[in-house]
Amino acid sequence: MAKITPLIVAIALSFLAASAVRAAGRDASKSQFSFKDASGKTESIPVVSSYYPKKIEHPLAKVDRGLDPKLMRAATIAQERAHAHSRSRCWQYVKEALLASGAVNSYPKTAYAKEAGQELVSSFGFKKLAVRDPFRAPVGSVLVYGASKAAGHVELRTKDGFVSDFRSKIPSPRPLLGVYTKG
Repeated sequence: MAKITPLIVAIALSFLAASAVRAAGRDASKSQFSFKDASGKTESIPVVSSYYPKKIEHPLAKVDRGLDPKLMRAATIAQERAHAHSRSRCWQYVKEALLASGAVNSYPKTAYAKEAGQELVSSFGFKKLAVRDPFRAPVGSVLVYGASKAAGHVELRTKDGFVSDFRSKIPSPRPLLGVYTKG
């Protein structure tokens, strides 16, 4: 059986006291709960009267049924194969996921991630969406990011984040070149 500590009891009682204070119509923010600790010393803690969780700024992504379901499968495959941290192989992992899902019929040939959008449109029938916010990209879409003197970055949109060679809840900080999908 778990041991109940005085602190746990104090926290539980503070919630009860807050309810009683609210019911009495008094200002709970200035209320204190007093209790005796294990050594007999009287302690006092503020009563918690309300809790404001962090606002959800970016809800889950939308699933667009008009898009090719193979792209959603590609996002799932990439998510299964992704690591916790980048291996600097984003375009390779996305290419492999697109090929494994059947979204593309051959392995894309471009070397740099920032060139991915052009190849997907010209060789594989993708189209560029008029989306400028990565959080508004539909599930399964390919997001391509640029970089002036680097290879860029590419990732797939998942229901709860973004994936390439690693998983992330937030998109790349690089400039977004385009969001690509197949219909």
